[in-house]
Amino acid sequence: MKSRLLAGSAAAVLALVGVILVFSYAQGADQRAVQNLAPVDVLVVKTAIPAGTSVDAMKDSLDTQQLPGSAVPKTALHTLGDAAGKVAAVDLVPGETLVAERLVAPDALKTPGDVKVPTGLQEVSFLLEPQRVVGGRLVPGDHVGIFISMSSGGSDSKSDKGTTQLTIPKVLLTAVQRAPQATASQQPTPTPGSGGAANSGDTSLPTGSLLLTVAVSDVDAAKIVFAAEYAKIWLSKEPLDAKDSGPTVIQQSGVYR
Repeated sequence: MKSRLLAGSAAAVLALVGVILVFSYAQGADQRAVQNLAPVDVLVVKTAIPAGTSVDAMKDSLDTQQLPGSAVPKTALHTLGDAAGKVAAVDLVPGETLVAERLVAPDALKTPGDVKVPTGLQEVSFLLEPQRVVGGRLVPGDHVGIFISMSSGGSDSKSDKGTTQLTIPKVLLTAVQRAPQATASQQPTPTPGSGGAANSGDTSLPTGSLLLTVAVSDVDAAKIVFAAEYAKIWLSKEPLDAKDSGPTVIQQSGVYR
């Protein structure tokens, strides 16, 4: 009789310990699940935002929501603090999480017809191979440096050696026209030295020439026309804040200095 009581008591204790262990495991599982969720505050589109809307104008169309960390993209925005001056790159729809890629600088939305020619300047066009146009990666609205090279007679020096100079700095590019690209079946295998236009994310060599239009003064337009007729032109991408060391004529003797 006493043995049965002891056995029953032991069974009851074991059952109680089992219940406690199961409860503790379940509670720990809930805590682990909450940790994996790791709620994060992110910006979510509340009402539709058209492409081109500035960050300041879209504030009322956004809402801050808590989402599980595992469901939040790495580039999701938590505030607009670092996005000042940017605009929506595409139409934003209600319910989507706002990510950094959706906001771009206003210039990134420009199309060839959007670049206004400053008062007093005129436009002139010239044709160049892509290696002379930063690999064809220029777009309207960029500023370029126009280098002119002459085989002789480009300076007051008595030397007949060739010369190169950044003749017209920080020129506004108003249009870029590219030759139609071949279809996939017609596309030739690129070889070193081939010319053409390429997208900034394309690793293949570009093909075809580019017709570029710039806004310059009448004097600078004459220089460009002369260079296109009798000399050679090379362009650099030269933002307005690029360092300007002044006009320097480069001759053979000065290349290694």
